[in-house]
Amino acid sequence: MAATPARERSASAGLLSIGQVLARLTPEFPDLTSSKLRFLEVQGIVSPSRTESGYRKFSAADIERLRLGLTLQRDHYLPLSVIREQLDDAAGETSLAPPPSITPTPRRYRRAELLAAAGAGPQLLNDAISTGVITAQENYPEATVTLLRGLVALDRHGIEPRHLRSLRQGAEREVALIESAMSSLLRRTDAASRAKASELAPELASKIDEVRTLFVKDALSRALS
Repeated sequence: MAATPARERSASAGLLSIGQVLARLTPEFPDLTSSKLRFLEVQGIVSPSRTESGYRKFSAADIERLRLGLTLQRDHYLPLSVIREQLDDAAGETSLAPPPSITPTPRRYRRAELLAAAGAGPQLLNDAISTGVITAQENYPEATVTLLRGLVALDRHGIEPRHLRSLRQGAEREVALIESAMSSLLRRTDAASRAKASELAPELASKIDEVRTLFVKDALSRALS
């Protein structure tokens, strides 16, 4: 009877238990729990080995795969299905470090850097902030650069930030609609439900965006006919 524990200890040498994985990753990902870890396994984000007694054991490669998957979910709001595909594409890499093309370090822009990157004038940014189209920050993310570039292009045609306030308000209404659709999930406090909500929200937003685009195209065709 003592042979089985001995074999398991030998096979598990250098591998980590769920508790050890949580101890290593929760300082970086405070929302990670054993339930969420099991959910990520079900979703194919990680595939730990099992001992003869059925205990999960995680290798160094499993830890890095988890760290990369959790980073993509936290920083880029990607659904788990997309994260799984990207992780599988990167599985052939010899290094355990996340490929730069998948997890670039998010750059932050100070005000002057933002203006230079977007090719915008200070007044346009001031107008965008005063009308609520852009939220004032000390350091701006890449998404704000893209947004401000769009504002620059629209401004050339006389479309000012104040004209776009309704679009921002519409986006907030869409978020409320998505939250309403996911209310049953959001009411739950378990990690699996929260993870499912994090995956579902971007998918619903994408579908709403598709419908909105079709509405705009239809309205344009009627206006130009």
